[in-house]
Amino acid sequence: MDIRLKNALIFFICCLMPVHSVFANESAPSELTFGLYQSDKASEMHRKFKPLIDYLSDEVSRISDTPTQFKLKIYKSYQGANDALVEGDVDFVRFGPASYILAKEKQPNVQLLAMEEKKGKTRFNGLIVVATNSSIQSLADLKGHSFAFGNINSTIGRYLAQSEMLKAGVDASSLSKSEFLGRHDKVFKAVELGDFDAGSLKESTFKKMNKSDQLRVLHSFENVTKPWIARAGLPSDTFTALSTALIELSDPKILKKYKVSRFVPVTDKDYQYVREGMNRAKTF
Repeated sequence: MDIRLKNALIFFICCLMPVHSVFANESAPSELTFGLYQSDKASEMHRKFKPLIDYLSDEVSRISDTPTQFKLKIYKSYQGANDALVEGDVDFVRFGPASYILAKEKQPNVQLLAMEEKKGKTRFNGLIVVATNSSIQSLADLKGHSFAFGNINSTIGRYLAQSEMLKAGVDASSLSKSEFLGRHDKVFKAVELGDFDAGSLKESTFKKMNKSDQLRVLHSFENVTKPWIARAGLPSDTFTALSTALIELSDPKILKKYKVSRFVPVTDKDYQYVREGMNRAKTF
């Protein structure tokens, strides 16, 4: 056969082949959406979480043998992020324990990927604080006084603080007034300025802001570190790859950004302590 005719025939056959057979090994990347509720400026949160997203993109792609890209979606409220997880609008999230428990009540098939560990522990402290010169010496003394809570869906800022107060015989009707201020730093300032007699916040905020010992700890209580949660129905191979990538993360530069020493395996039982506190708080 004439060489020119042979080459023309090969070209004609190639043109008839389906496109996907030529690029059979070049599949389009999968995409996973990581959801967060806003705790800082959106631009700052994107900057903060970019190293983690880059790491997860590489590791999940390697473990699952499937090219995978990640994008960050930030919600303005706890409730917005919680609804997104329940409805499957995001693939995985980083939540506080209370938000996880509320989501699981609505959608029992959400799945725990891992939990954070801080300095070798999966528990840390929440605080109820008063002014250093306050006459309040015990939780029972809060009766007749004003109290500042954090976010209405906050584990420390609301649920566990209310649970501890109830143990001491203090409920909403015992207080002269109470209000949800939204953030731990706002609670600190409100008590510091005398707008409220006491308030609940996380220990790290207290240590950061209490430079002049203007406030003191009235009562401390335990909380459980944050869970990372996958939506219901996330494919099992993707779930395994994502969970493994988190648990195997060892880069101290990345971990330090989230004040985490590492990620560890998790079960729903790890959050039973918080669930019991939330159930108790229903009577507050």
